[in-house]
Amino acid sequence: MRTPRALFPVLMALIATAVLAAPAQAAPLAGKYVALGDSYATAPGTRTYDDVNDPCRRGPLTYSRLWAAAHPSVAFVEASCSGARTTDLVSNQLPLVTADTTLITLQVGGNDVGFVDVLKNCILTIDDRDCVNGVEAAKSAATTYLSPALAQVYAAVRAKAPSARVIVVGYPRLYTIRGTCGIFGLSDTERTALNSAADTLAAVMSQRAAEAGFTFLDARPVFDPHSLCSSGTKWVTSLEWDKINESYHPNAAGHRDGYLPALNALTAGIAAA
Repeated sequence: MRTPRALFPVLMALIATAVLAAPAQAAPLAGKYVALGDSYATAPGTRTYDDVNDPCRRGPLTYSRLWAAAHPSVAFVEASCSGARTTDLVSNQLPLVTADTTLITLQVGGNDVGFVDVLKNCILTIDDRDCVNGVEAAKSAATTYLSPALAQVYAAVRAKAPSARVIVVGYPRLYTIRGTCGIFGLSDTERTALNSAADTLAAVMSQRAAEAGFTFLDARPVFDPHSLCSSGTKWVTSLEWDKINESYHPNAAGHRDGYLPALNALTAGIAAA
């Protein structure tokens, strides 16, 4: 039996309605990104937090969050937590890394050598030698303790995510020597000592990263024109007595204009937004 011509428009409308009503299938995610790290990978310094009472102190203005926001096709897991040491990372963060992870940023080590205590000591002591001695102790810890600890962490990360691109994110130098700060605050001797600690950390981290087959993001040349006492826009927070836990961390500009472009350059083509 032939369908009357008058019914054709009705049938076509029903077909179109059925097609439009069919649930759209979500596009598959183009990989998985897991951010691992300490307070430099979270929000201290940005002054913007998801929850001010959360000890991990995560927030939306960090380089990992900004990268994830620009790549919505990539699943994102933020495991980083303020105060983390290598042992904390292995115990609490590494379980969130799975075999399907395709990108990992990993920033840890400063807390292992007691860098926060070193900074406080330099701030509170009058004699330059006290500060320098504290820095030298931290540098010694970096080579004797942190170096083998990082080797173990990097091996554990590779075992959990055999195919992931892993980027080890370094720490910046804090100061421009003989810069715009003048005689107030720390002396140039103390500032130079603290910068040397960043250099030692970078040497240890880059060596261990290379041995693991990971990429090292060296923050020193990125931040140097914007460090404390520089003439450029500051990307690191200075000492604030009423906000000690915000001090000496990358600020919002440091994450946005410093770490993020450097990370973008290393991940170009991994997953287009």
